Amino acid sequence: MTKEQKQSMIDELSDSLDNNSVIYITDISELDAAATSALRRQCFAKNIKLSVVKNSLLKKAMDNVQGKDFKELYDVLPGPTAIMLSEVGNVPARVIKDFRKKNDKPLLKGAFVEESIYVGDDQLGALVDIKSKDELIGEIIGLLQSPAKNVISALNSGKSTIAGLVKTLSEKE
Repeated sequence: MTKEQKQSMIDELSDSLDNNSVIYITDISELDAAATSALRRQCFAKNIKLSVVKNSLLKKAMDNVQGKDFKELYDVLPGPTAIMLSEVGNVPARVIKDFRKKNDKPLLKGAFVEESIYVGDDQLGALVDIKSKDELIGEIIGLLQSPAKNVISALNSGKSTIAGLVKTLSEKE
């Protein structure tokens, strides 16, 4: 690979890292061609970009990105590396967890999710449990609707109670 090609790859990786707030660093080595192809298909279906990268180029690309600090992830780079880029924080973790029901890999080396860094495969469970923006909005809307539903329900049930009270009082006289 020529120096120009390397610089082009670094620039492309830098742009990808800069434009994505969800970056997973994984190890997919030892997967055979069929398993790798199946993983790529799952990633494509979930709108995740999966790329095998050279560690030295990835480290230089990480250094080039302004406004994001990837230094904690430098220690996980040695060994075979693939990156997963997504728009939703927990989707790559769910794909990894689901894929590992039949395979030993991919292993999570580290992740950068919305300014937070997770290091090690033991963090996979925490990443799966992260709520996406849409899930959080749905929960908030549900919480906001709940009191209104309770008030409406109480008012509706109260109509018959009040009417029954008035009828009973009027019959006593």
